[in-house]
Amino acid sequence: MVDAARGPAETQGHPPAADAARAVPVADAEAGTETTAEPGTESTTEPGTEAAAEHLDRPLPEGVRRRVVGIAADALGGLPPADLPASLRQYAKFTPARRAKYAGTALAAALESEPVFRLRIADRLRLGQPDLVKALEAGSVPGAADPMDVAAAAYLLRPAGWSRLVAEAGEQVERAGAEGAAAEAARLVEKLQEELAELRSQARADLERQRADSEGVRKEAESLRKKVRSLESDTKRAQAEARKVHAELEAAKSAAAAERSAAEGEARRLKHRISELETAVEAGRRSAREGRSVEDMRLRLLLDTVLQSAQGLQRELALPVTQIHPADLVDAVVPGSASPHDVARRALAEDDPALLDQLLAIPQVHLVVDGYNVTKTGYPALPLEQQRIRLLGGLAMLAQRTQAEVTCVFDGQDLDVPVIMAPPRGVRVRFSRTGETADELIRRLVRAEPQGRPVVVVSTDKEVADGVRKAGARPVASILLLNRLARS
Repeated sequence: MVDAARGPAETQGHPPAADAARAVPVADAEAGTETTAEPGTESTTEPGTEAAAEHLDRPLPEGVRRRVVGIAADALGGLPPADLPASLRQYAKFTPARRAKYAGTALAAALESEPVFRLRIADRLRLGQPDLVKALEAGSVPGAADPMDVAAAAYLLRPAGWSRLVAEAGEQVERAGAEGAAAEAARLVEKLQEELAELRSQARADLERQRADSEGVRKEAESLRKKVRSLESDTKRAQAEARKVHAELEAAKSAAAAERSAAEGEARRLKHRISELETAVEAGRRSAREGRSVEDMRLRLLLDTVLQSAQGLQRELALPVTQIHPADLVDAVVPGSASPHDVARRALAEDDPALLDQLLAIPQVHLVVDGYNVTKTGYPALPLEQQRIRLLGGLAMLAQRTQAEVTCVFDGQDLDVPVIMAPPRGVRVRFSRTGETADELIRRLVRAEPQGRPVVVVSTDKEVADGVRKAGARPVASILLLNRLARS
C-alpha cells in the first residue's frame, strides 16, 4: 500500500506523498486528536493510529531492542539522507554492523521519538518479511515465528495490541533464558557432582598410594638405618686397622732407617778396609816387582777375597751405582733452561730494548705490565683513557710479534664507574678490585704462576720489583718497555 503510493518524488530524494500524508495522522493520533481526510476523499485513519496510544509498561526488552536496532541499521543505508533524522545522517555511510555498534542509542531514540522515521523503517520491514507483517496487521501471530522477530515487527508497525506482543515476547525470551540458565545450571551441577565424585575417588586412590608409598619409605629408611649402622661399624674397624697398619709402617720405617744406618756404617768400614787393602795391594805389587814371594801371593789372595766380599756385600745390600759426578755439582746455566734472571746479566744495559727482546724470546714467557706506572713515566700529560689506549695499542703489536703472553694491570680502586673497553687481541687487561692496589694484583698474578715459569714484570716501583723478585719473576724498568714500543 505504501510502496504503491511512492512515485517519482522518492527517486529524486524527497519524501513520497503517501509518507507525508501518513505522518500527519500519526502525529495527531499520538497527540490525542482526530484527523479527517481532505474534502472530496473518503475519511480514513492511518493503520496503527488507534494503537499509537499504547505504551510499554516497562523498558523495551534488551533482546527486542537489539533486534529493532539491527533492523533499523540495515534499512538506514537505503534511505535518502534528506529523509533521515539529523542525528543519524553522520552514520549513513557506515556499514550495518558499525551502525548497530556506534549508532545503536541514536537509532533507538529516533525510532521512539520520530514516527515518520519509524514508519519508513517499518516499510523496509514489509519488504523483508511480508508474511509476518501481514499476519500482525491481520491481528494474528504466526505460531512458528521467532518471538524476537514478532516483538520487533510489532514495535515498528504498532498494530493494535503491539505493547502486549512486545511484553509477551520479552516474557518468552526471559522464560527461555531462565529455562536455559536453569538447564545449564543443572548440567553444570551434574558435571560438578561427577567431577567431585571423580576427585573423591582419585583422592582416596592417592591416599592409599601415599600410604603404601610411606610404608615403603619407612621400610626403606629402616633398611638404610641398618646399613648405616653396619657401615659405621665397618668404618670403625677400618679406622682401627688403618691405625694398626700406620703403626706397623712407622715401625718398619724406623727399622729400615736403622738397617740403612747400619749398612751405611758397614759400607764405610768396608770402604776403609778396601782402602787399606788397596794400599797393601799397592805395596805388594811393589814388592812383587822387586821379587815375588809366598807372602806376596798370600796378600794377593787375601785382597781378592776382600774384593769379592765387598762385591757380594754390595749385591746383598742392593747399593746403587753412583749416578752423580763432580761436574754435576758445579753451579752454571744449563742450555734450554735459562730463566729471565740469567738473560743479559752483563751484556746489555737495563734500558736497552734488546734486553726486553731477549727476555720475550724465552719459551712460555709471561709479560706482566704495571699499566699506569708505564704510562705516567712515558706520557703523563694525557688523560687516563688516552694513556690506556696508547699503551694497549703498543702491547698488542708487541704480543703479535713475540707471541708472548701479555697481561696489563691498571689500578681500579679509585674508579667511580666501570671502564667499558674492548681489550686488544693478545693482551689481557685487568683492574684491581676496590680496596686493592695494582701492585698487590701484580704480586698475586706472579704467585699464581707455576714454579719455574719465566715471568717478566715491567714496573719502576721498587716495592713491586722486590716483591716479584722474591716470587721468582724478573723485574725490569718501565723505560725499557717504553724504549721498545718507541722502536716499533
